[in-house]
Amino acid sequence: MTNVFISIDMEGIAGIAHLQQVWRGSDDFPASRELMTGEANAAVAGAFDGGATGVVVNDSHGDMYNLLAEKLDPRAELVLGSPKTLSMMQGFGPDFGVALFIGYHAAAGTQAAVLDHTYSGRLLYEVRLNGEPASEAELNAAFAGTFGVPVGLITGDDKACDQAAKRLPGIATVVVKEGYGRNVEGARGAVMSSGELTPYRPDPPFVIEADVATTSAADVCGLAPGTDRIGPRTVRFQSDDFREAFRCLLAWTHLGSAEAPRYAGT
Repeated sequence: MTNVFISIDMEGIAGIAHLQQVWRGSDDFPASRELMTGEANAAVAGAFDGGATGVVVNDSHGDMYNLLAEKLDPRAELVLGSPKTLSMMQGFGPDFGVALFIGYHAAAGTQAAVLDHTYSGRLLYEVRLNGEPASEAELNAAFAGTFGVPVGLITGDDKACDQAAKRLPGIATVVVKEGYGRNVEGARGAVMSSGELTPYRPDPPFVIEADVATTSAADVCGLAPGTDRIGPRTVRFQSDDFREAFRCLLAWTHLGSAEAPRYAGT
């Protein structure tokens, strides 16, 4: 019996390549919601085809109110809206057998990637885990790993898939331009092979560092308990508990965004 958790973002969805497409209020945004819902349904269908007994879909883009609930496969449970205390991993826990990351993008600063950023494009210029630049996929996979749960699939652009393949053992990748059919097959295969996958568990202590947009943003990020200011625009947090470090990163995102210039992408 396998419960499947799907975290779905928008920037890595097939057919999305411009900031206007991911901004609520733009003329292009309604079509992007349709595309995102279509890829969610492909992943849900593949998960059930692969033997899933239950599927939870967490809307993980921006205000997290993007998926069209009335068009989502009714077999799936939908986690919608914000704020969410665990953001892209809201609803996740030890009862899941595998996680699937759909519509993901590469880490902030990735050359030639599509709409690259890490958690907050307004605020975070780079996020590092134990000294190495980290993407949302890697950070979310490390969170899943604290529960002993592997990530079986990532879909997105080629750079997002390449980054995940280098860090996450056994993960299947689907480059978005290959479309819905490959998403169904990728999800099916990931669920069927979930018992053979290895959770992603970086070694403690966990050191999270972030370079933020402005010095005033670093000022307010420093309000999060345990945060060290190690440079004009750089903050740091260390813990032996990855979940604690993950929550601190999310706290920086909320605290610092008000002091960051308006950007594109979340």
